Amino acid sequence: MKRLSVRVRPALLAAGLFAGAAAAAPLAPDQQFGAVIGLLDAGKAEDALHSLEQLTQRAPDYRLAQQFYGELKSRLASDARAPQLQSLAEEARLRLASERAVPQSGTMPDAVLRLAASFKHLIVVDLPRARLYLLQNDHGQLKLLRNHYAAMGKNGWGKQAAGDNRTPIGLYHITGWIDGKKLPDFYGAGAFPLNYPNLWDQFKRRTGYGIWLHGVPSSTDTRPPLSSEGCVTMANADLVALKPYIELGQTPVLLSDALSWQTPAQTQKERDAFLARIEKWRHAWSSLNTDAYLDFYGSEFTTEGMKRRDFVAHKRRVNAQKKFIEVQLSDISLYRYPGSDGELMLAEFTQHYRSDNFRMESRKQQFWKREADGQWKIFREENR
Repeated sequence: MKRLSVRVRPALLAAGLFAGAAAAAPLAPDQQFGAVIGLLDAGKAEDALHSLEQLTQRAPDYRLAQQFYGELKSRLASDARAPQLQSLAEEARLRLASERAVPQSGTMPDAVLRLAASFKHLIVVDLPRARLYLLQNDHGQLKLLRNHYAAMGKNGWGKQAAGDNRTPIGLYHITGWIDGKKLPDFYGAGAFPLNYPNLWDQFKRRTGYGIWLHGVPSSTDTRPPLSSEGCVTMANADLVALKPYIELGQTPVLLSDALSWQTPAQTQKERDAFLARIEKWRHAWSSLNTDAYLDFYGSEFTTEGMKRRDFVAHKRRVNAQKKFIEVQLSDISLYRYPGSDGELMLAEFTQHYRSDNFRMESRKQQFWKREADGQWKIFREENR
């Protein structure tokens, strides 16, 4: 099981903090919440609850305090044992880390090198920080519109099999909307199903189904960071706020285990280099330079039941019969694929193929893998 590594040191640990705070400048809400974590660590549940109550009254717009106050009050009513308090303290640390995990203005997720113009918005979930980000695609520049806390599977992330209670890592698309009125109250305001297992998951023989973005029961505001069977859950108000930005069957959802943020300038060099490589692949194919074209495919390449040897024989046979081939690409997206330590790139694009006796348009996924010599070669290719 992967353990959550994000920890936030409480700003102040003294139990007598609030008594002395009246004479000093008021603490910022996140500092006061950090002190609540210290009280939980010290086993002072009632003091922590009282401090949270004060914080909700002093800062009614600080949602983290409002949400956690209800959770703490409810749980303490049923179980105030020390292990339970330690668990709550860990949960509070992650929630505070999530609240502070707002990227610098003008930066974008490092996993997204390019988002096709056809995708108006993108959802990114930073699983270790329990944070969901909604970004707008503004002529190729990704702009952060909103972000909020989001919970995940009971056993963390890295789903491999049905029933493992983990949240998948990868790139997915939202396939629909199920209104909460058609679901048990457990799912809250509703659910956005994802296309898990996607083509990559199927290739990796991962199993399971029913991975959704969904709400929480009407009796609560949020759920603990590790609480679902693999879905991404969030407050009902946050879920409903996403609806205007989601295009069913389109909007990408990136579930990441190691998200960083960087400026567009930092991304540009790698993006341009990879686009140039894809262009060389396209040009070699269109030029009927079969040797150069096939050199882009790695030794471990597979596609739709064919290994590289079969693919090479097939392409040589087909290309030898052509008088001309014309391949054009549009709507290109480039991603550093999550969970691969930067060693796997995904190119998604619409491919327009035309020859003297055949034409086809298809949406393609092309996985590029860095080989031992540092060269990027196509590892997997399939139609989406």
